[in-house]
Amino acid sequence: MMKTRSALIFGYNEFALEIADNIAHKYENITIFKFDDESKKRNGEKYSVASFDLSDNWDVLEKKFDMENSVIFCALLDDATNIFLTISLRASFANVSIISLAKDKESANKLTMAGASKVIPIVQTTASIISDMLKKPIVTEVLHNILYEKSNLKIAQVCVEQDTFFAGKHPYEVDWKNIYKIIVLFVLHEDMSSEFIYSSKASHHSIKNGDKLVVVGYEEDIKLFEQNVGSRYE
Repeated sequence: MMKTRSALIFGYNEFALEIADNIAHKYENITIFKFDDESKKRNGEKYSVASFDLSDNWDVLEKKFDMENSVIFCALLDDATNIFLTISLRASFANVSIISLAKDKESANKLTMAGASKVIPIVQTTASIISDMLKKPIVTEVLHNILYEKSNLKIAQVCVEQDTFFAGKHPYEVDWKNIYKIIVLFVLHEDMSSEFIYSSKASHHSIKNGDKLVVVGYEEDIKLFEQNVGSRYE
């Protein structure tokens, strides 16, 4: 059997399925590995789903997949188990790209030390916004590279705590790139509604305390922006 360039996603949950949908156009094969205590396979599932446990011999992956040209996602919801999985996979595959999901900064640091090539902090609201954004062709390729490939750019969600800094401006009126060296993609309001800032709807909403801005930029620029307007929402 010919080996294929694959995305191997460990974890059978909403984040894993969202990742699968977002990268489906990039890989010849997507296989989701379901941990023993995760939910049963859904009827009509469009991806290949296989079971695994942490005692598995990972050599079987090398026999089936072209690991040199594949990517692994560790998306288990339990942080400790996800960290152990990352360690185990890194021990077996020194050169494969491993992308792990973390719930907070502490978990992100541990996953990096465990051998993850890249760590994506996951916030429920940010995840759903990213899913919506990825449906827009104009940003699909850029966000794919930021989230899943090697990139110095980061994506973060920043909560506005000092709205006087914006003097009642609407999102489209702020020169984000030249003043803050970041790009703001979405605004999530306190009522949990969201707006793509370049849409016509965004012109009706001035920036207020409690708004959450989904931003893209370099880590140092995002940190400086946080210091000026609020805090990272994690």
